[in-house]
Amino acid sequence: MTSKGRIRKEIQDVVNDKVCNVSLERDPYNENHLKGILKGPDDTPYAGGVFEVDIVIPADYPFTPPKMKFITKLWHPNVSSQTGAICLDILKDQWTPALTMKTALLSLQALMCEPQPDDPQDAVVATMYKDRYEEFKTTAANWTAQYAKAGGAGAEEEVHPSVKKLMEMGFDKAMCKSALADCEGDEGRAIEKLLSSMG
Repeated sequence: MTSKGRIRKEIQDVVNDKVCNVSLERDPYNENHLKGILKGPDDTPYAGGVFEVDIVIPADYPFTPPKMKFITKLWHPNVSSQTGAICLDILKDQWTPALTMKTALLSLQALMCEPQPDDPQDAVVATMYKDRYEEFKTTAANWTAQYAKAGGAGAEEEVHPSVKKLMEMGFDKAMCKSALADCEGDEGRAIEKLLSSMG
């Protein structure tokens, strides 16, 4: 199966699985770019939050792991509070082609339930987790409320960088989105299409 076929199948598997609390959305302008969405697990400071993960599929997927980072800010020892970078073994040296994006997202959810402060991505958060656990829980819950609530501050629609670029040329968002979708994400062709529609 080609990499593209495999990615399509993986997205379909997630769509068909009504039990898991994760989902995948494809970038309409770039099929190697996806967005993962996971619900904060119950009985954690992330409960009730909706967390978005940026996923870039490498050319030789599934032989190398997808590149994942959190778009939604969260306070967690294994996630950078600044960049969203994730420290998780299966996204690095423990990845095998048998794993899938769904497995990776479920592993992220498991990591939210059981942080690994001894292998941190964010030393400040890890230190707080180990030395001042109640303060960690309060901070993590506050960040969830601030950044990860559906309809909260972090939930405004992300404007795709290509759409943003075309909007800076003075076109409205809906037109930019439609032109990019028609041109399969090719910015140059989309600009020509937008300009010709004005003529």
